Amino acid sequence: MPPPIARQTLESFLDMIAAERGAAKNTIEAYRRDLTDYLEALSKAGRTPLDADSGEIGAYLSRLEARGLKPSSSGRKLSSIRQFHRFLAAEGRRADDPAAILEGPRRGRGLPKVLSVAEVDHLLAVSKEGLGDATRPDGERLRALRIACLLELIYATGLRVSELVALPARAARVREAFMTVRGKGGRERLAPLPPPAREAIKLYRSFLEEKRPGAAASPWLFPADSDSGHLTRQTFARELKVCAAAAGIASSRISPHVLRHAFASHLLQNGADLRVVQELLGHADISTTQIYTHVLDERMKAMVRDLHPLLDE
Repeated sequence: MPPPIARQTLESFLDMIAAERGAAKNTIEAYRRDLTDYLEALSKAGRTPLDADSGEIGAYLSRLEARGLKPSSSGRKLSSIRQFHRFLAAEGRRADDPAAILEGPRRGRGLPKVLSVAEVDHLLAVSKEGLGDATRPDGERLRALRIACLLELIYATGLRVSELVALPARAARVREAFMTVRGKGGRERLAPLPPPAREAIKLYRSFLEEKRPGAAASPWLFPADSDSGHLTRQTFARELKVCAAAAGIASSRISPHVLRHAFASHLLQNGADLRVVQELLGHADISTTQIYTHVLDERMKAMVRDLHPLLDE
């Protein structure tokens, strides 16, 4: 365990990101894990975050690499360490910032996994098979209606899976083409809600209210017997893979995040502006959305090939 002074500075930092940045619980726990590992390493070397230097932080990062940690994971840990030491310097806990001069691991930015429009259409079609079959057991039919609704929603809105499973029950009463979503840091944005998504919600909620009136009284759109009271991300991911297998899509190619990527990529393929996609995804910084520029690059190449007069032979 890190010494008391190290634990105290860590808790102060976590309190700050919760209060000033509105960080979500999962975000705070990720910082806690990364920084606890770092502080334990310092403790073994007889140091604390108040007297560690750049060399010791660099050595810690080198050990992570030697352990086979992916560059993306090492980069995330370095980001946590940088923010932690920046906080200590700003609070006057130490006069310098030893992490400021450190460089992160070099890595190519991978492209997101994306399903084609045809694959998503087929996945949605498979999810709707047998929904009206009254001979199916109620529990099985309810799960089928729920996964069909979840798939329509995530592809129609591009919501993060954490935002999707925690949608409030009032989302079932939305009649407009958009609904308000509360995302990271408590920021609100509008998410599209086209007719197929509204119809999927209506079918699912009608059956839920008929068969499970107690669950229908929950404040969540997707109530479940869990600590949070709503469907968990893990349950959705598991049911999604089952549905994908029925559609002939390999489990390695599918996840809730892949469908969020499909939402963004397909919009760009059809001419949407990158800034609009940024707003719809809830990205605070356009640089996060720019991972999708490979889609724009292909579209621009096609436009030049098909429309430039000098290439018209």
